[in-house]
Amino acid sequence: MKLLVKKNSKHKTYDYEKNENGFLVPIYNVNDLNNPKGYSPKQVYLTTIKIGKIKGPHLHYKRDGYFTCIKGNVRVILKIDNKYEEFFSGENHDYSSVFIPKGTPAAIQNISNEDAFLLNMPSPAWTKDMNDEYSADFSDFDYKI
Repeated sequence: MKLLVKKNSKHKTYDYEKNENGFLVPIYNVNDLNNPKGYSPKQVYLTTIKIGKIKGPHLHYKRDGYFTCIKGNVRVILKIDNKYEEFFSGENHDYSSVFIPKGTPAAIQNISNEDAFLLNMPSPAWTKDMNDEYSADFSDFDYKI
């Protein structure tokens, strides 16, 4: 199984008078050689996780996920061969993008003191009628940070 965690670089932006006015973080570029081989997102959507909450654990059989936390910080927990692997994304983690292949049980935990905002770039695209969310057992995982 090919997992991918890609750090995304942060670039300062400036106005016409050379005053810093923010930053940008390229999340996905079709020319980026670090994208999962043959992967092409079919949608981009925003999902949020409230303070202290967890999305999942669950898995999808029809679609891959490619998550990037853009506000706050999250821990992405994947269950692979009955072992847990942890990845981090968000403001303190280089806005890393975490690729979750279909069929991989996952939970995403907000580890910040504010709501976390994540972009997901799934393939195929999510629809409300898709019926592709299945429970996963993480009862032996310790969510404490």
